[in-house]
Amino acid sequence: QFDTQRTGGDAANTYNQASEAGYAAVLDCPKPTLAKIRGICMGGGLGLAINCDMRMASADSKFRMPAGRLGLGYAFEGIKRFTEVVGTANTADLFFSARIFGADEALRIGLLKQMAPVEAFEEVVSAYVQMVCENAPLTLAAAKRTLLEIRKNPHEQDLAGVQAMVDACFTSEDYKEGRKAFAEKRTPQFQ
Repeated sequence: QFDTQRTGGDAANTYNQASEAGYAAVLDCPKPTLAKIRGICMGGGLGLAINCDMRMASADSKFRMPAGRLGLGYAFEGIKRFTEVVGTANTADLFFSARIFGADEALRIGLLKQMAPVEAFEEVVSAYVQMVCENAPLTLAAAKRTLLEIRKNPHEQDLAGVQAMVDACFTSEDYKEGRKAFAEKRTPQFQ
């Protein structure tokens, strides 16, 4: 696509707008998102993964942000998202060096929530996803909405909308079920 869609000017802008729209769709998804990484996660793939709420990778995964080796510019929002996940110094390193690094370093710098051995990777990811899915859907939605609002400038935040979602949790049947299950020392069955 470098010779056809990323040639500069309008073509590069069109490509970048499409990429940003894809990243925003993941970032703004109202449900929790998890990047399941096994193998190579570089360039646009790493850009997509960074926009997920969490990232899990197999121990043999490799990462790279090669923009500096390609001579292309990376949009403000994209770099901002990297800084939110791994911090300014780590973002600077990843973009300035354009080096390849492993899953162990990705875990250490906060890019990954968890790293698992190759042979256990599928089971580890499935167990985590199952754990999340067993939680109250309204609670997850309220937490996700809060995380989305935190990313916004304070004057753009819809704190009343967040509070309405939190309030809805407390008036829900799931809250009643959660309290009852807690008292009975059993797993709740949320609706």
